[in-house]
Parts: sequence; C-alpha cells; structure tokens
Amino acid sequence: MKAVLCKAFGPAESLVLEDVASPVAKKNEILLDVHAAAVNFPDTLIIEGKYQFKPPFPFSPGGEAAGVVSAVGEKVSHLKVGDRVMALTGWGSFAEQVAVPGYNVLPVPPGMDFNTAAGFSMTYGTSMHALKQRANLQPGETLLVLGASGGVGLAAVEIGKAMGARVIAAAGSADKLAIAKAAGADELINYSEASLKDEIKRLTDGQGADVIYDPVGGDLFDQAVRAIAWNGRLLVVGFASGRIPELPVNLALLKGAAVVGVFWGSFAQRQPQDNAANFQQLFGWYAEGKLKPLVSQVYPLSNAAQAINDLGQRKAVGKVVVQVR
Repeated sequence: MKAVLCKAFGPAESLVLEDVASPVAKKNEILLDVHAAAVNFPDTLIIEGKYQFKPPFPFSPGGEAAGVVSAVGEKVSHLKVGDRVMALTGWGSFAEQVAVPGYNVLPVPPGMDFNTAAGFSMTYGTSMHALKQRANLQPGETLLVLGASGGVGLAAVEIGKAMGARVIAAAGSADKLAIAKAAGADELINYSEASLKDEIKRLTDGQGADVIYDPVGGDLFDQAVRAIAWNGRLLVVGFASGRIPELPVNLALLKGAAVVGVFWGSFAQRQPQDNAANFQQLFGWYAEGKLKPLVSQVYPLSNAAQAINDLGQRKAVGKVVVQVR
C-alpha cells in the first residue's frame, strides 16, 4: 500500500510517499481501507516531535480517517467487513490502510460522505465535550468562540447555537468571520482590527461572556480572560498561536470564574458511554441540518505535506482533508 511517511522529525517537506506493507489488524482492531483522512493541528506537531505522543519511525501522520472496514479482529463485535466508518487513529491515516482499535471506530451516519466523515470526529467530539461536560453551557448564555473559522471553532459555533446559546464569533479577518456568520454566529469580532476585550464588553453590556472557547491561547487568552462574566467558564482547548499563556489567578477569583481544561481524547477513553451519547446527539443534529461541516480544501495523498503546511500556517478554514481513494 502507499503511505506518507515521517522517517525523522522535521518539517512537512521532509515527508515521503512510499510503498509499504499493509498493517494487520490485532484481535481488538479493524483494518480500514482509508478513503479520506483529515488534517488536524496535532499533525503539524507530531512530525516535528513536539506532540505528547512520539510514534516510532517510520510512521504516517493523520489522526482521523473515514473509509470501509476490510478486516475485523476476533474481539470486535460491533463492526463487520464492508461497514462505512469514521475512525480516530492518533496517527497512521495518511495511508491506504490503517489498523484501528474497535473502540475508536464509529459508523458513518446515513447521507454523510467520506470527506465529511473523515473530519467529523475530532472537531465535533472536542467541541461537544467542551460545551456540554466541561462548560455546562445553558440556553440563553453568551458563548465566545476564538478562532471561530477553524475546525473546532466552527464546530463550537454550530453546537453552541444548537444548545441555545448566543454565540459571539471572533477571528482575524472579515473572510473568516463571514464563514462563522454562515455557521450561525450572532455577533462577530475581528480581533485584527479591534480590542477583543473591549468588543466582548461592548457586545455584552459590560457583563462579559459566560463561556469562552479558546483553541488559540497566547495574547487572545490574555484579553479574553479579562472579559469573562461572573461565574464564567474559560475552556482551554489548545494553543494554535504557539504560546501557552499564563493566568494571573486573581482574575479567576474576582469573577468567581473557572478555567477548565478540555482533553477530549482522554475523556472518550475514560467515559466511553458519555462520549457515545455525545455522538448520538451530534448525529441527530446533523440529520436535522443543524450541523453542516465545512470541508474547505481537499488534497491528494501525494500533496499531504502541503495540506499540513496550509493548516499550520492558518491558511485553512473549516476542515482540510487528504483524499486517499
């Protein structure tokens, strides 16, 4: 099979496309014929040795995929050969086949194509867990989403609206904000042109945002935490800006606010029933048309390095997908 390989830590340009032996599914795994694989921010880190997991060389990046089950291990009972599925792989998806533990595989809902399915699990799973279990977002509350045109950001906008919140989308350009508006955002903040803190306070009559969804970190975290409402919850989702911020904890004290970590991958393993219930709700909203995943760019397997670079350089909106078949 063909696979994009990382043979030493380095930039995306150092990845190579080669023929390698197909993996064999273990007893608790399925073998997936990959049709499409999504690109996520961890892919930009894992190839440079900056992620919390360091796979043995050579490995393929690509943390999530969609395709057709081609073999099933003897301990997997909920899937069969021929099933259309989406899978969380951690790495290995930028290849024609990948072996995946059965517990990380979900059936693709009716009407969803492989490109959409490949990019659904991580973004919608993360944002649903963040807003439901970690923030306990309530109807009528104000949700601020930073990086609102990115994969997890757009998912948070859509899920926030489905949960009955008033959603303020923040992004760095008018084009990105237009995408967030199309996803249902009620108010928009262009933080390249105005103070994020001042605009939040203006749009909330000085009260601040009840829930702040932050996959960006850096300077935007510093501003956002100063515009959080009484009893507010600031969700730490990631650090796409490249800087992990430090929090003056007196700000949390003064607002009675909580700074809450979001680690969906660990949640899915520790609380599988809650995660399954989340996806049941997400698939229901998808069927109702409340969730409309945006796949903005599709690349062939031979251009996987370009896909990773475009995401890492924040040129992408929504999801970027590598089409394998």
